[in-house]
Amino acid sequence: MDRFERLAQKYGNYTAKQAPKQMNVMGRGGGGGMMARDAMGKKGKPQNALKTLGKLLQYLAGEKKLFFLALSCSIINTVSTLAASYMLRPIMNRFLYHDPAQTDLTARLSALALGIAAMAAVYAVSVLTQWLQQRLMLTVSQRCLKQMRADLYNKLQTLPVRYFDTHPAGDIMSRFANDVDAVGEMLNTTLVQIVSGAITIVGTLVLMLYTNWILGLITLVMTPLLTFASKAILKYGRSSYVRQQKNLGMLNGFSEETISGQKVVKVFNHEETACEEFDYLNEQLCQAQIRAQFCSGIMGPVTHQLCNVAYAVTACVGALLVVLRGFDIGGLTISVNYTRTFNRPINEISMQMNTVFSSLAGAERVFEVLAQEPERADEITRPMQKIEGHVVLDHVSFGYVPEKTVLHDISLYAKPGQKIAFVGSTGAGKTTVTNLLSRFYDIAEGSITIDGVPIEQIDRAFLRSNIAMVLQDTHLFTGTVMENIRYGRLDATDDEVVAAAKVASAHSFIVNLENGYDTLLENDGANLSQGQRQLLNIARAAISRAPILILDEATSSVDTRTERHIEEGMDALMEHRTTFVIAHRLSTVRKSNAIMVLEQGRIVERGTHEELLALGGRDADLYHEIAQLD
Repeated sequence: MDRFERLAQKYGNYTAKQAPKQMNVMGRGGGGGMMARDAMGKKGKPQNALKTLGKLLQYLAGEKKLFFLALSCSIINTVSTLAASYMLRPIMNRFLYHDPAQTDLTARLSALALGIAAMAAVYAVSVLTQWLQQRLMLTVSQRCLKQMRADLYNKLQTLPVRYFDTHPAGDIMSRFANDVDAVGEMLNTTLVQIVSGAITIVGTLVLMLYTNWILGLITLVMTPLLTFASKAILKYGRSSYVRQQKNLGMLNGFSEETISGQKVVKVFNHEETACEEFDYLNEQLCQAQIRAQFCSGIMGPVTHQLCNVAYAVTACVGALLVVLRGFDIGGLTISVNYTRTFNRPINEISMQMNTVFSSLAGAERVFEVLAQEPERADEITRPMQKIEGHVVLDHVSFGYVPEKTVLHDISLYAKPGQKIAFVGSTGAGKTTVTNLLSRFYDIAEGSITIDGVPIEQIDRAFLRSNIAMVLQDTHLFTGTVMENIRYGRLDATDDEVVAAAKVASAHSFIVNLENGYDTLLENDGANLSQGQRQLLNIARAAISRAPILILDEATSSVDTRTERHIEEGMDALMEHRTTFVIAHRLSTVRKSNAIMVLEQGRIVERGTHEELLALGGRDADLYHEIAQLD
């Protein structure tokens, strides 16, 4: 498998058959070992188009009054258009077949004007109902899309961290934008047009057979040819549109990841490689769009020419009927018009089916997310008024996938106010322990208790509200500095925000910003240094009153001098809190009540800093390695 094949596999769907060996809450573990499968099915077709359509109709059910009103307008529009066309027959016959001796010119013109006025009135009804139908369907479709986006966003809030660790953000965002927009295109016009077209076909057929059954049968004979041609094009177009949507998601996922990681791309001089990979994905999308749009473009000309053939045959046979059997001119006129009218909705429906399948492909991707299993609900919970912070892990084993155990028989305890440090090589399982404490993942074996209550019996929302976390990967939201710090506790006052910033030693740089605490941060705080962004994250944790604190390399982005300035603040932050620290800095490790040395998912050493140094084991080796770096 070459590089580009691996690229297509990686960004294809990101549905993993195996999880990364080591992941944390921010998905830092990488996805190199992930195996993708085609979410649209092995043949690139929707797995169940009827089921997807049924789910879309459920959204329409919420706006059924407006929808049926729009449908009624569509029916009135169709019937009035057909009626107005049929009114041409008596008008033409009356003025083509008349007795000049019995009808003067004035009476004839008056009757003609009356007939035209009646036709105009019927057409006016048709125009008005068409306008109402479009306006109503626009309201219906946008309300449905609003609900769909809300359902999708709300669903994402309930999904476990595992889902975000195994799906790129770009692909998820593609479902919000491209896929939902594709559904909107169908709901705006296509659905009603299909219904209107079906009514037009039935109504036109009835009027054609009533006018002249021979000409009606000619049109019916030509219809299977149109249907066969449309079906052949649609068969190819359906898979092409699915492939187009898939490739669009791949390109979005790659673009989002490389654009957000431009510094990494540039520092390793991978601009050319990134461009090559983008060109590959872009070419795949281009080819998929060419195939899909070709199907859409060729549908019109093919069916249009077939309609012209049907029109010509009807006109020729109709002319013979006029000459040989006395068929009236008015009947011939509306018959050939109905031939076009009959074939036009078939042509339009064939064209709209491309939009339908494109929309179903997008809807299926949206419903795929909505069908994901949410975080497992708490089956039995014990009411807890507060958490003191007594944490015990008893023979805990865990693996991200059943066949790969990451943690082996982990046992430790932390009393309220104690600080427990985890040290060890990358991939040893340090972050995994903190993931289990926050219930981002559930343990496979053993037990975790907090204040004597099994963690699975603690309401998940209550548990997380009592855990503050500072991660190595910073994340700031669009908003002011004060709003970002207050995110740790939304009811905090401005004075409490300032106090938290002082604890984290962030106050001094904040007041020197252009607008101080009211400075607007955008693009994940791109106008701040990495260290300043981390200080804001620490301040966010400081404002929380959570009794349990997790620091995952919290000071890794802070230089040594800045770290020394915030040591006292960090001590104040950790005071009276049970703290779990993943760190390599000696200053943090030395002050821990206990240090757990992990290797390959096992605790190989434990004790205080002095005890482990005296032991001369793995921690001592790490200590000397870190000492040389500090």
